[in-house]
Amino acid sequence: MRLGAPLALAAVLVGSSASAQGFPLSQHGTVSQRVGVTDISITYNRPVARGRRLFGRGGGGIVRWQQVWHPGADSATTIQFSRDVLVQGRQLAAGRYTLWAIPDSARWTVIFSRAVDVFHRPYPGESLDVLRVTATPEQGSHMEVLAYYFPVVGPDSTILRLHWGTTIVPLHIHTTP
Repeated sequence: MRLGAPLALAAVLVGSSASAQGFPLSQHGTVSQRVGVTDISITYNRPVARGRRLFGRGGGGIVRWQQVWHPGADSATTIQFSRDVLVQGRQLAAGRYTLWAIPDSARWTVIFSRAVDVFHRPYPGESLDVLRVTATPEQGSHMEVLAYYFPVVGPDSTILRLHWGTTIVPLHIHTTP
């Protein structure tokens, strides 16, 4: 019976120690995919929904419709292509870019910027944009933590999905010969 108090104290101290270490609220993630001979890799930090409304107008969500948003947390999300690709049918040269978006209920604009190694705020500006494409958002099952993934991969094309909450934004990527 006397062991109960010391064990409880030890549990509190261990728990306090773990939270005092400052683990980030948004965990780091990477995803990569080879499509033909082209390597695609995404590096990002993964915000968590935590019961919040994610998208909407004004105070209707943590991400505002029709305003530039960084789809990630902390350092800006980067995407790298080892060879030239077509994104939504538009040419994008091989290289490393940061991802930005202008979300809306019916259409998203996804921005590839040459401003790399930047924080997720403020947006670096249109002068550094390399490509802007539009995508139609879809609804799916709830994804608590922001995720990028490749659900379909062919010999020369893939679909990259940005998925957070019930919102999914598909980007069609084709490799170039």
